Amino acid sequence: MNWWGKVLGGAFGFMLGGPLGALLGAVLGHNLDKGMGRLEHEDDDFIRPLPGDRERVQTAFFTATFSVMGHIAKADGRVTPQEIALAEAVMRHMDLQPEMRKTAIGLFNEGKQADFDLDGVLAQFRLECHRRRTLMRMFLEIQIQAGYADGSLHPDEERILRHCAQVLGISALEFGAIKAAIEAQLHQRGRVDGEPGPSLEDDYKLLNVNAKASDAELKKAYRRLINQHHPDKLVSKGLPEEMIKLATEKSQAIRAAYDRIRKARGGT
Repeated sequence: MNWWGKVLGGAFGFMLGGPLGALLGAVLGHNLDKGMGRLEHEDDDFIRPLPGDRERVQTAFFTATFSVMGHIAKADGRVTPQEIALAEAVMRHMDLQPEMRKTAIGLFNEGKQADFDLDGVLAQFRLECHRRRTLMRMFLEIQIQAGYADGSLHPDEERILRHCAQVLGISALEFGAIKAAIEAQLHQRGRVDGEPGPSLEDDYKLLNVNAKASDAELKKAYRRLINQHHPDKLVSKGLPEEMIKLATEKSQAIRAAYDRIRKARGGT
């Protein structure tokens, strides 16, 4: 039985508890918010993986992703058709089963509510991930991309995104690098300000290196990003299998940018 089957069966839903369990329970119609009392009492420096840890992290990632996406979409006062389309595109990309898609939509709608507990959700998500930075970066990348669904990032959306990064322990400098890389990727797709096609300027931003970087620095940056976005590694750490396409596309974009820069520099 995969992780979603276990959630529906209650095996991981009842263990999750906390704000994430309450959200998932509200959408699924189960009382999942009473397990995990340790969230309020245990220092996360001493958290250890539990049996079935990966399935639990997958549940937390899925729940946090779509609920926070809904919250950010509502940040500028209304949810645009583009933002709804972005959420639906992510769901299509994941090839969600009908029950999973219904749950994702429900979580998105929960995130739009005025009483959505953003800090509680983020704090529990960080705890459930055992501070796995690659997972938290992937989560933030998805949210930033969602923020650009209508072609620009509203100041209120950016404010919430920066707050998300802060709660997850991601520095303002790292947030800026992630944001710049996503903008570059979107530029290449012609999705921001109508700018078409890939450019070397965007390729350097995507790899988070200066155009004057040495070949050695370029290769180091490339290898670091590929390692951070390796689909199999992310899934092994708790990325839901359904999101592997997102990680694969990011890896492909990184490789393509690196290849274009090497070619431009006369490499093979």
